Amino acid sequence: MAKNLVIVESPAKVKTIKKFLGSNYEVMASMGHVRDLPKSQLGVDTENDYEPKYITIRGKGDLLASLRKEVKKADKIYLATDPDREGEAISWHLLFALNLSDKKVYRITFNEITKNAVKESIKNARDIDMNLVDAQQARRVLDRIVGYKISPLLWVKIKRGLSAGRVQSAALRIICDREAEIDAFIPEEYWTIDALLTPLGEKKQIVAHLSEENNKKIEIHSSEDCKRILANLKGKKFEVADVKKAKKLKKAPLPFTTSTLQQEASKTLNFATQKTMRIAQGLYEGVNVKGEGTVGIITYLRTDSTRISDEAQKAAEEYISKEYGEEYASKASAAAKNGKNIQDAHEAIRPTDITRTPQMLKDSLNRDQLRLYTLIWKRFVACRMKDAEYETTSVKISAGDYKFNVSASKVTFDGYLLVYSSDDDEKTDNNVLLKSIDKNTKLEFNGFDDKQHFTQPPAHFTEASLVKTMEELGVGRPSTYAPTISTILGRHYVSKDGKNLFTTELGEAVNAMMVEAFPEIVDLNFTADMERQLDEVEEGTAKWKDIIRNFYPSLDKEVKEAEKKLESVKIEDEVSDEVCDLCGRNFVIKYGPHGKFLACPGFPECKNTKPFLERIGVKCPICGKDIVARRSKKGRRFYGCEAGTECEFISWNMPSKEKCEKCGSIMLIKGNKLQCYNEKCGFVKDRTN
Repeated sequence: MAKNLVIVESPAKVKTIKKFLGSNYEVMASMGHVRDLPKSQLGVDTENDYEPKYITIRGKGDLLASLRKEVKKADKIYLATDPDREGEAISWHLLFALNLSDKKVYRITFNEITKNAVKESIKNARDIDMNLVDAQQARRVLDRIVGYKISPLLWVKIKRGLSAGRVQSAALRIICDREAEIDAFIPEEYWTIDALLTPLGEKKQIVAHLSEENNKKIEIHSSEDCKRILANLKGKKFEVADVKKAKKLKKAPLPFTTSTLQQEASKTLNFATQKTMRIAQGLYEGVNVKGEGTVGIITYLRTDSTRISDEAQKAAEEYISKEYGEEYASKASAAAKNGKNIQDAHEAIRPTDITRTPQMLKDSLNRDQLRLYTLIWKRFVACRMKDAEYETTSVKISAGDYKFNVSASKVTFDGYLLVYSSDDDEKTDNNVLLKSIDKNTKLEFNGFDDKQHFTQPPAHFTEASLVKTMEELGVGRPSTYAPTISTILGRHYVSKDGKNLFTTELGEAVNAMMVEAFPEIVDLNFTADMERQLDEVEEGTAKWKDIIRNFYPSLDKEVKEAEKKLESVKIEDEVSDEVCDLCGRNFVIKYGPHGKFLACPGFPECKNTKPFLERIGVKCPICGKDIVARRSKKGRRFYGCEAGTECEFISWNMPSKEKCEKCGSIMLIKGNKLQCYNEKCGFVKDRTN
């Protein structure tokens, strides 16, 4: 009989950890939280010093009964929930839910689910850290108070079913402010002038950019200015005024944190933040690796630290020296200096074993898992490699009172670029002609290239850039970025077109009301300061209830004032082209738990509804009707004919508007390729956009 009971959060970890610990240990899962604030009421006693009222979560009764049964058999209980505030709080709740006061109870944590890490955690068992628990309680109570006090007001003043949240309201404010900037942006005209020159004896020309007039930086704002400068340059001799060569280092990237992983996965893999976290969770909890069994292949995924353990650094140095050469292995530390908000209890996100290469896991992971693991593996290897070295050449060319610049750079030592590069890495100019240019080089003038440009408005937020901005402003924490974005998208405050995020009319109305009635809640500095206070609770330098005591009275006053002062805002439902076949009115688009649907505006007299069909502008190759986007029962997007079961066309891949060049059928989008739907044809081509 097992003498020790280990309780983890996720059932995915059970088999793996049981295998590591052996027959003396029974491993069970709590399936996340077992106690929480009640859904039907505020759950915080504002008259009794803000005491939270925790109840057992509905549906957890049988699970808790099973856990209690095992608890009675065990001599020692190890609470092995996730190594963060939320995990610490779950362990604390388990103490009460399982009546563990008279048992030997130990808290264990591990940043990676490997045999060594799990066994080491047993040796270093500790008590529950109440500072971590209290930091989580403070966040939970704050979020509950904001949500349950403000959301009913939004229902009355705007529309039923809306919600307000402390972090989501700040995130919505960030997006709304950017949209306002874009709307208010007025483009400004500017011009550039390039000189096309050929060094004597060469065939290829160089392009030099006008930069100075009378030794001052030049800006050209009109065609008149451009014409004046071109007139002044007419007939002038172009001469090499200065040549500078320099060495430049490009530092190896830091290992991934939650934020940087979400950003890079969005940019390079086109993953939504929620998808990145879901896949990373699976890689952390364990995958079935051929020849090894189930094992966690990355470290814990919710972290804002770039620290790497000494063991991992040593293993990386040995691997890089062996695979790429000793000259590529870095001896320097990879971690950034800790800022105020960095919680350094965790490591950066990295592979649990650097020798477990993506190529080795090709047959053990699905496509998306492999792509994300490859990104994490390459980034970790790169962070332990030496910096890239460049040789830069900068040439200044004079023509009368004007100066032109042309520069180029060449990689002299690729360093980490051998393994990893991103959009942020320097793009080298292949202008090899500059190597041979010196002050005596004669230049032949071939003409000017003058162009008109207009300044561009700020870019719309993407999920990646929003996460980056939230991190920079201190809004939220690693664990909150993905759920916050999912919430504002799910509530239809924000819509997504391609990668770009746009505020909806509903989102603008909610934000406007929040800004007017609750300026403190949506104030970004206030939100960031609240995160700092939560960090102080975790560090043991502040009491969690003090935060609530200072916050609640002013919020309660603002809610009461808003109930009296705020005017109602009418958000009209979007009218569709489809007509109700019962009463003749045009259907309107409504939002339900499973997305959009069509409803008759004559409700309750007419209760007619229909599925919302999202047409993609492509005709069905079988019957000629419109192809529409649909959702499977598990929420996966697929494409079918609007005729439904009457037509057999179905595809997981989005049909393109391009037709097959061979047979005229539709083409399906498959990554960077287009493939003919007609399997007998089989025509494939590269996508042009």
